Amino acid sequence: MTTMQDSPTAAGSGASASSNFKAAALTSAGASPERVSTVVTAVLQGVHAAIRANAVTYPEFQAAKAWLMEVGEVGEWPLFMDVFVEHVVEEVAADAQHGTKGSILGPYYLPDQTRLAAECELPHRPDEKGEPLVLSGQVRDLDGTPLAGADVEIWHADADGYYSGFAPHIPLGNLRGVVETDAEGKFSIRTVQPAPYQIPTDGPTGKLIEAAGWHPWRPAHLHLMVRADGHRTVTTQLYFAGGDWLDSDVAEATKPELILNPADDGTGTRRASYDFELEPA
Repeated sequence: MTTMQDSPTAAGSGASASSNFKAAALTSAGASPERVSTVVTAVLQGVHAAIRANAVTYPEFQAAKAWLMEVGEVGEWPLFMDVFVEHVVEEVAADAQHGTKGSILGPYYLPDQTRLAAECELPHRPDEKGEPLVLSGQVRDLDGTPLAGADVEIWHADADGYYSGFAPHIPLGNLRGVVETDAEGKFSIRTVQPAPYQIPTDGPTGKLIEAAGWHPWRPAHLHLMVRADGHRTVTTQLYFAGGDWLDSDVAEATKPELILNPADDGTGTRRASYDFELEPA
């Protein structure tokens, strides 16, 4: 049974997400001074315009400064940026891309997970709760050629809405894996149905959500990162038809093309199929 002590906190999740982000050694991709100036100036002008349009007072400005400081102190910038900003960056990138629709990476990705065969079951606890779910499909290029040996990396929350690596009561690597497609580019992954979850709300991001009267929920989803040599990697999420919060995702990351409609196969296992199309790199 999960207790309040077991549940992930905003500070704990923020620290994990910050550590993982820094470990990835991401850079500014060599942005020129002109590019930095253009983007930063536009962001600042947007802030200035919001202050003028809404007649922001000094007390409100000071409260915003205190909030920004708290976000940094508890390591919640990955959470805040991934929930409220990343979906727009992904939309801009998608304008120039073809193949399977992408979605946000989110803050809960962890690299170097267990490699699995094309037909597999994700690592899980002996008493893993949740309705059995099988996701199958094929990875192809844009002209329909199957991509053998492609990686279908998958990770998702458990039946209580918690991710391994971000909740102390869940073993590392639980419900995570890298699946290698077979000679026909096919895969079949057995796991459990994930639950919708609230983003951590006990920190400054949660305070903002509460102050604004928003809800903190994400619909149930599977995270996937699909890779093949010579092709653009697709990072996406798959959702479930009829699921709670599907039309009001706090991260605004859902897309109609990414919604599954699993059907019970008569044994209590829900099955869904989804194919991935990758464009040349």
